[in-house]
Amino acid sequence: QAQLVESGGGLVQAGGSLTLSCAASGPAFRRYAMGWFRQAPGKEREFVAAINWSGTSTYYSDFAKGRFTISRDSTKSTLQMNSLNPGDTAVYYCSAHGSSTTDIVGAAHLDYWGRGTQVTVSS
Repeated sequence: QAQLVESGGGLVQAGGSLTLSCAASGPAFRRYAMGWFRQAPGKEREFVAAINWSGTSTYYSDFAKGRFTISRDSTKSTLQMNSLNPGDTAVYYCSAHGSSTTDIVGAAHLDYWGRGTQVTVSS
């Protein structure tokens, strides 16, 4: 069983960058696709990015394309975020489910979630 712990959130000025990490424990992690989601106050949780189990395929939401980069290795997933703006302010969550990016994007329910890390972008 995988357990996920996010880190790397914080306060950053508009135009700045942050790198979020998701540390995964459990031998099954290697076989799971990984994803990042976010939830802003008063809004529903939304998809940010996903990467397949082998790290060879990625998928991004429109707002993340060109600014965010998802990657992974055998022990963690990383979300590099550049050119941040106040609209990116949210709690960012790591998830694990299935094996492909489609499994992350298309699932109504994901197997594993972290507790989230707060990202605040000031103007």
